[in-house]
Amino acid sequence: MELGQQAAPASDEVIGRCRRLFEPALRAAVSRLHPWSARMAAFSLGWSDVDGRPYEGNAGKSVRPAVALLSAEAAGGTAESAIPAAVAVELVHAFSLVHDDIIDHDERRRHRPALWKAYGMGPALLAGDALLALGVAQLAGDGEAMRYLSDALVELVQGQTADMAFEDRPWHGTGAVTTAEYTEMAAGKTGALLGAAAAAGVVLGGAPELAPRLWEMGRELGVAFQLADDVLGIWGDPRVTGKPADSDLRRGKKTYPVLAALAAGGAPARELAALLDDAPGDEEAVRRAARLVEEAGGRDAAETLAGRHLSAALATMDACLPDTAALRAVCDSLIGRIR
Repeated sequence: MELGQQAAPASDEVIGRCRRLFEPALRAAVSRLHPWSARMAAFSLGWSDVDGRPYEGNAGKSVRPAVALLSAEAAGGTAESAIPAAVAVELVHAFSLVHDDIIDHDERRRHRPALWKAYGMGPALLAGDALLALGVAQLAGDGEAMRYLSDALVELVQGQTADMAFEDRPWHGTGAVTTAEYTEMAAGKTGALLGAAAAAGVVLGGAPELAPRLWEMGRELGVAFQLADDVLGIWGDPRVTGKPADSDLRRGKKTYPVLAALAAGGAPARELAALLDDAPGDEEAVRRAARLVEEAGGRDAAETLAGRHLSAALATMDACLPDTAALRAVCDSLIGRIR
């Protein structure tokens, strides 16, 4: 199966073809789990409903496995050679979402109950652990590819830890979270797994010398992805995001648009700071906070920075890889959601 033959392919088409290539191997991997864990994994991956019946709905973006497959092919190898990397990063990503929803107390994921709401906290933790273990097993036979996945796991956990630690820090003044700290957190929490996808993809695709630069490309891409998600977390359409509008503000989560707005100064920033100090909870207060973030320039700042990180990722891609059309389409779609 050949991927990336069109000069300017649509991202949905490219990701669809990637999904058809790696999903049989992903299903085969999940079938190795205990039946209870396999049932929860199938639910979290969007294959079944709570009762185990087949489900056709939003199974996620499949960006990370697509990056692995397309990186291998763009480097001159075959997409098939990178299937283990694609399966590994998808399983690790699924693990991270299961745990992330528990940490953030998010009750919805992709228009359905989060795994912990559907099955309970303990079973969801166990299913997340099973997904992680299964993901690591996919690359156990290739030490270099495994090194990038291992590095990504360390950075992912460190990024998630930093994100949680931000919750105990003030919104503004001494000790406040800076936009630079937030960007570094995003590079670990979101960027590291994309870096592992790209790096492991070229390793398995026969071009290991490109892996260090592709790792950095993925981290840049991850920051752009996280910033786009931050914008959607405040202004996104619930029919698209699967979460309530203003969900991040409602939880009091420190995201880039809010931090940039507070750092901007001026009347909207001062009013926003006072509002956040009072922990807005009712609908009108949350909507007002969203308006103030936008008036203070937080949304524009996030979208601009997302574009810069995407441009940096694409520049590295173009410098390293001979055929980037399909991979570029997928990467560009990550912030195209907010344009």
